[in-house]
Amino acid sequence: MDLLSRSWETLQVRLEDEVCFIRIHRPDAGNAINDMLIEEMSTVLAACDEAAKVVVLEGLPEVFCAGADFRQIEQRLDAGDANGGGQHPEPLYRLWQKLACGPYVTIAHVKGKANAGGIGFVSACDIVLSDDKATFGLSELLFGLMPACVLPFLIRRVGFSKANYMTLTTQPVSAALAREWGLVDACDENSDKLLRAQLLRLRRMGKTGIARYKRYATALDDSLQRSMAPALAANVEVFSDADNLEKIARFVRTGRFPWEGQP
Repeated sequence: MDLLSRSWETLQVRLEDEVCFIRIHRPDAGNAINDMLIEEMSTVLAACDEAAKVVVLEGLPEVFCAGADFRQIEQRLDAGDANGGGQHPEPLYRLWQKLACGPYVTIAHVKGKANAGGIGFVSACDIVLSDDKATFGLSELLFGLMPACVLPFLIRRVGFSKANYMTLTTQPVSAALAREWGLVDACDENSDKLLRAQLLRLRRMGKTGIARYKRYATALDDSLQRSMAPALAANVEVFSDADNLEKIARFVRTGRFPWEGQP
């Protein structure tokens, strides 16, 4: 069986004329990022090195990606994980780096909510399209965390001041504002129409030309590689903090935010 046509646990994948559509599909978990999702998408993108010249990343109609899977973290804590329960950050960082630098054009097609690590997927892509009801937010500081691995990719798209604002306020921004800031390249009530228009043009391009350009663009801006070590270290630091992990576990168990008292 062709790798891209097999069944996946966390994704829906199809290949059409050198365009690979990858849909994050964890409806029971708010399309949250777990280890399996990272492993499966990394495998798909590796196959796309030869098979695709365009990769389209999508989510569900109401949620593109909600960020880290807090339930998985809580389960690891219950199991006595000595490493603090968080995902090791390097595989996810390298996955986003692959979206940013791989030998294909990457398009994030966003509907609904993109939050926390979901912003990593969005800002890693070459082109970002959204419907006009999509929202984009970084909620990590509410739990004492920080979007350590997201920020190099987000800063690359919108600059430090806007990324800093999103981090500190923790408030989601609208598709219209994200478009104004450059996080979104185009938004419309009918984002499927935007995607069709982009693909109509991109399908005419050759795989070799795209791959050469992406190599050149990556050579011009090596910020993602330079930022990796401090980003990974900061991520490990916040996810090793016992107080932060207790806030996450309490939220999973009760649905109550850190500032809310006991019921």
